[in-house]
Formats: sequence, C-alpha cells, structure tokens
Amino acid sequence: MSSGHSPELGGEPETRRDLVLVVDDDDDIAGFVGFNLEVHGFEVMRARDGQEALELMETRRPDLAVVDWMMPRMDGVELTRRLRAEPLTSALPVIMLTAKSMTVDKVVGLTAGVDDYLVKPFDTAELIARVSSTLRRTKEFREVSPLTGLPGNARVTREIGDRMKAGGDFAVGYVDIDRFKPVNDVYGFDRGDEFITVLARSLQRAATTAGRPPVFLGHIGGDDFVFICHPDQVLPLTKHMVTDFEASADQLYDPEDAQRGYVEVPDRRGGKQRAALVTLSIGVAQSTEGGRPYPDHRAVVAVCSEMKKVAKSQPGSYVAIDRRRSDSENNDEPQL
Repeated sequence: MSSGHSPELGGEPETRRDLVLVVDDDDDIAGFVGFNLEVHGFEVMRARDGQEALELMETRRPDLAVVDWMMPRMDGVELTRRLRAEPLTSALPVIMLTAKSMTVDKVVGLTAGVDDYLVKPFDTAELIARVSSTLRRTKEFREVSPLTGLPGNARVTREIGDRMKAGGDFAVGYVDIDRFKPVNDVYGFDRGDEFITVLARSLQRAATTAGRPPVFLGHIGGDDFVFICHPDQVLPLTKHMVTDFEASADQLYDPEDAQRGYVEVPDRRGGKQRAALVTLSIGVAQSTEGGRPYPDHRAVVAVCSEMKKVAKSQPGSYVAIDRRRSDSENNDEPQL
C-alpha cells in the first residue's frame, strides 16, 4: 500500500441478537411487546420508566429502545431528550409507543428525536416490522463512510457473501490510489481527503455508465475502495473510473506540480524526493462458470489483494484481473 497500513476486509461480522430496551410502566403492554420481540429473535430488557431506563443503560447498551409516551417520574419525550443529549446514547434509535394520534403530539416527539411511532393498539406484525426496519436503517447508516457516503467493511463483506450464495457470475475489484502518501506529506490530510472524495465521485460516475446490473460500491477506509459487478462490466467500468479520476486528481495539485508531473517530498536528510502524480491500481477477482472456485468471501478478498499487488508492480494506472480457471494457474492482466 502506498498509503501505509491498509484496512483489512473479510473478517466475520459479529453475530449476536439485537438487544431491545422496552420502557413502559404498563405490565400488560410491556409483556406483550417483550414476548413478541423475543419470539422473533430479539433479546429484551425492561424498564418501568425513563429514569430506570437511564440507570440500566449505564451497564448495558441496547441497540434500540421501544418507549411509552406516558410514564411516571420521566416520560418518553423527556427520556428521548436525555438520550440525544448524551454522546454515548445520541444515536440510539427510539420508537415511541403512544395512544396519541394528534399531529402536534407527534411533532413534539419528533422534535425530541424520536425515530418512529407505534400508535396503540398495534399488532405483532407492525411491531416487528417497525423494529426491524428501524434497526436496519440505523445499521446501514453506521456502516457508511462519513467521508464518501459509501458502505463500509461490514456491508461490503455481506454483499460478497450474498453474491456467492446467489450463484451466477460476479467480479470484485479493489481500487487503491498509488503514491497517496506523498500527497498527504506535501499537502496535508485535508487535501488528501479531497483526493479520496474525488475517487469516490469517479467511481460513482463510472458505475452510472456501466448499465445493468447495478454496480455495488464500497469504501473500506483510507484510499481503499471496492466495486462488485458482472465480469463483463469490469473493463468499461475501470477504464471510465481511471480516466475520470486522473483528470479530476490533476486539478487538486498545485499548478506548478501538475505542470511538471511530480511533487517534491522532503526526506529525512533534508533533501527532496520526486513522487509522480497519483494513479490507480486495481485488483479484480472473478467468479464465473468454470473459473476459479472460492470457498468463502475471504478467498475472494485474498485474490483481490493478490491482483492489486500485481497492478502496483506496473507503471501508471493498471488493472490486474485474475483469469485463472479451476484447471489453470495462468494470469492475464490487461493494462489500462
């Protein structure tokens, strides 16, 4: 990696039941909600009011809270305000249970930070649907890179696994910026982030021109990106992203550096080393009929990493595609 330590992709996602905190002083309603959540695979803990809920959360952190509006000591709106005011609980999703259906009351709850509502009486299907969808939205948001808005490691790993389970042909590509470290050393991390953002936009523009099926894009950290597509889309997709990125990245250099085609990086001896302008190295693994078999997503990741090293050994932007079949170990790496 030109940028130092590379984020690792391919670890197994942690598997555990989502923990839901049910906050309600009505034993019948709390029992109904808790029982049905447990039947559908959730872990449940119970509090009788907002104050008890805050005390419980000092020792256990739930994934979601189902909170009644009207409770003694501290009601649901005040509890939600308290949760939003604390950094450790500010992102906790809250579903409010209420008999109130007036718009003005919902506005009060939404202003306090409530994510969704369940108006009493409600049935089991609606309860589970709202809890599941709220958790899903929250997890997807947490998995998104704050810099690029693209899905992160966990989502990428899950997508590769889903493609493998579904069968059919697919390709996974690793994209990495060559000589990214000199950019940070010379211009600083803020300018470095601009290069990363530009690459994300180039990937998105290339994906929109790739046609169907839709191309999946992910950002696994730093200057490392992933795309997942059909094998027939790989060459037009990578050609478009390279052309777009190189043109856009040139505009981020200081004019004199862009004109002469390199930056001067100070070394430890007080001198300066020349570093060429950034390019892209792309390593691609493919799953096709008669192609190389993959036992799990980690094997796909390993081949992508191997191909990226091949690409990095070549001058300029380069894509290395693993074309080895189950009966052959020959590589074919076309240059862009």
